[in-house]
Parts: sequence; C-alpha cells; structure tokens
Amino acid sequence: MPKLGVNIDHVATLRQARRGTMPDLLAAAYLCEAAGADSIVAHLREDRRHIQDRDIEVLNKKLKTRLNLEMSIAPEIVNIACKIKPYQATFVPERRKELTTEGGLNVLANSKKIAAALGKLNQAGIRVSLFIDPDCKQIAASRYAGARIVELHTGRYANAKNYKQRKIFLNEIRAAVSYALTQGLKVFAGHGLDYSNVKLIAKIKGIEELNIGYSIICRALDIGLPNAVRQMRGLLR
Repeated sequence: MPKLGVNIDHVATLRQARRGTMPDLLAAAYLCEAAGADSIVAHLREDRRHIQDRDIEVLNKKLKTRLNLEMSIAPEIVNIACKIKPYQATFVPERRKELTTEGGLNVLANSKKIAAALGKLNQAGIRVSLFIDPDCKQIAASRYAGARIVELHTGRYANAKNYKQRKIFLNEIRAAVSYALTQGLKVFAGHGLDYSNVKLIAKIKGIEELNIGYSIICRALDIGLPNAVRQMRGLLR
C-alpha cells in the first residue's frame, strides 16, 4: 500500500480569501494526521498565494508526521528551506498565471540549476524529490542531477477524456515507474488524483507514496476532513 501525503494548500487558499486566521491550517494538518496521513504537503509559492512563510515554520515544528515542502528552485525559497529544514522538499515548476502546477520540471533543460539547488538542500540535511513528467529522459536527467526520489506527474492520466487515453497514460506511468526503479530511484506520484481514478495508480508496484490534496479537501466539505482522508486511505489499500 502506498503511503498518503495530504496537500493542505487549499485550506490556506480559503483562509487567504479573507486574510484571516480561519480555517486553522495546523488544526487541519492535525486532523489529517489523526486520520492516517503519512505526511503533510504544503507548497510555498513565490507569489505566496496560499501557504505563507510562517505556516511552514509552524508546520515543521508541530507536525507529528513529516512535512513535504513543495517549492521552486528560486534562491529565496531555497534559502528559506535551508533555514527551516523540512523533512523533505519537492522541486516543482512554477508559473505566476497558472491555477495549479501544469506539468513536471524540465530537468533536461535546467539540470545545472536544479543540481545546484538540490545539492544545497542535501547539505542542509533535507531529502529532495523532483516532480517530473513520466518520461524516461527526464528520469535519467533527474538521476544525473543527483536526485534520489522522483514524483511522477499523473495529470495527463487524471485528465484523460476517455478510456483509451487513460489506458495510454496509465501505461506511460507504469513504464516510467519501472525505469525509475532500475535507476535506483524512489518513486512517488501525484496530481489530479481523486476518489474515482486513484485505485489504478495505487496498484502500480514500486510507487511508495501518493500525494493528493484538492480532491480530499473538496470531499471534506461533504463528509469532513478526517473521513475524507480515511476514505482515500481505504482506496489505496
């Protein structure tokens, strides 16, 4: 059974809509942990549209499980990560106008910058994952850059418009997992996964952890956050 990382960015999105203190991000994280989340994921974006610097500091000090800090390789954010020292950092691409992360890092085109940022975090004792598309060339480039973990972007699979497309993208992910394992990499996956499409991904041998946020927060509006996390864990089994 893959571990479950719960992304709580959208709890912060709701709070930032009024620039207030509700809902309480730490309280939400505690509920996720109590319901079985293996880690808490939070993305400190350069534009600070949801998660704030203080959130990361508090989560890192107070969580009972692990903090997985999603981040760009911008020097400012790298310096913050090195100061706070989360258990794990995941490098993701960022564009100011995007609604959500739209694809994986292009490690092939940015290998030197990524390797430098990765090395800096490693020296600070932070393990680093690279969020990439399920592409063997990107996996090889990630290994060359010094990564020991990759998180495969499952967006194309999750957004497939029909069965034929979904099968193609699922096989693409399966092949990428197999190749990453031959390279000695740990494999995580995530993006766009929900209660209707997660089972086939969870069945892929070799994926150690799935990181899921938006669908869990949406389901929480109907059945509460603890039940939404428990329900997702049940599907991963």
